Amino acid sequence: MDAFTLCIAEPSDGKAIASVYRPYVETTATTFEETPPAPEAVASDIRTRLETHPWFVAEHDDDVLGYAYAAPLRKRDAYRWTVELSIYLDRERRGRGFGSALYAALLETLDRQGFKSAYGVVTLPNPESVGFHESFGFERVGVLPEAGYKLGAWHDVAWYERSLGAQSASPSEPIPFEACRNEPWLEELLASASTPAS
Repeated sequence: MDAFTLCIAEPSDGKAIASVYRPYVETTATTFEETPPAPEAVASDIRTRLETHPWFVAEHDDDVLGYAYAAPLRKRDAYRWTVELSIYLDRERRGRGFGSALYAALLETLDRQGFKSAYGVVTLPNPESVGFHESFGFERVGVLPEAGYKLGAWHDVAWYERSLGAQSASPSEPIPFEACRNEPWLEELLASASTPAS
């Protein structure tokens, strides 16, 4: 396992994150997006999303190896305890442990914020992503057959769900991520998930 550091994403990471994401858009059906977003659009998305939800990057020598973030599942208020997760890794440097570290930190943070359910959406076939989600306790809860057409083929989409905090008849409002940024527990979580250079 190579050395890496987990950090909160910053708008200045927009260019590096866009670079990691671009090959997935252009050459795979992992994402149904067909036009790679510009770095400025990614930076704006980071700035907006961090108000409410976590977005983490794994870095080595200031080079972004991968990233993971959470987003609202739907816009309607009743969905505010439910999130959809995304993770993308530099395709040349997968299998080195930082993907698992990113997801573990993301899930722990969401739990502490008070979210109740997390969903991962996987374009099929993708045994690597399926195994990754199952290793974190996600269970398949549904498949949308031939839900998207990309790169000359129709693709099924599987939905995976994992519960976070216990359900309640009177759930507390999720804590905005902005209110968590300077909490000691978050600093400790990211530090403990990082792998120092040997």
